[in-house]
Amino acid sequence: MREPLRILAKNIGALALPDFCPRCFWLKLKARNRLPFQIFPGIFSSIDAYTKRVVHTWIDRNGGAPVWLKGLGEVTGYIDPPHHSRFYIELTEYGGVLLTGAPDGILTLTDGSIAIIDYKTAKYTGTQDRLMPMYEIQLNGYLLIAEHLGIGNVTKLALVYAEPVTDEETAAQPEIHSDEGFVMPFSISVHPVPMEPAKLQPLFQKAREIYDLPEAPDGRSGCEDCKRLDALMLLARKL
Repeated sequence: MREPLRILAKNIGALALPDFCPRCFWLKLKARNRLPFQIFPGIFSSIDAYTKRVVHTWIDRNGGAPVWLKGLGEVTGYIDPPHHSRFYIELTEYGGVLLTGAPDGILTLTDGSIAIIDYKTAKYTGTQDRLMPMYEIQLNGYLLIAEHLGIGNVTKLALVYAEPVTDEETAAQPEIHSDEGFVMPFSISVHPVPMEPAKLQPLFQKAREIYDLPEAPDGRSGCEDCKRLDALMLLARKL
């Protein structure tokens, strides 16, 4: 019996990137996402979590979402996203793939359906974000899981970009200063994501095939992470 493949929806999304590298993907799966040169700065996760708290407390006080989330439609409330250990779907048809993750936000809408959103602390460039294909797959993965668990009928997916406002004029405003420090404002952009869960099917199969390889496959030509890994391996041999 093959070992089950437990994989995050975001990592499945990596298969959709134009610069996808099979070697890096295989190593990330085998290392359980603990590669020394792919550490995500914690400050971004902290800001994303803070954005979620801002939205939830606003809804608690006002019964609806703030104006800057109007792109999602009429929001009536929210559902606390389950922990990733409880938010998953098992796909036996692909040889044992367990898709999991943790959505940033699940908002309820007036028609009783839900919107799943993911917060991004980054500059909003529309569809020019090179990671957009990965984010779209990630959110569609959350759609599959949410509907499988009966959390709700998903009718909207969206990325919510929180872009720091750092121009000189804003920095000079007296109201951003206090005795304890200063406040950094954020500009919000809502980017709708198409609901296309069928796009995940070939990616599940591809992920399973790569994971089952006994050795790492060849990397993508020009992959910078492969170059870093090769440099580390060369250094290790010299020690």
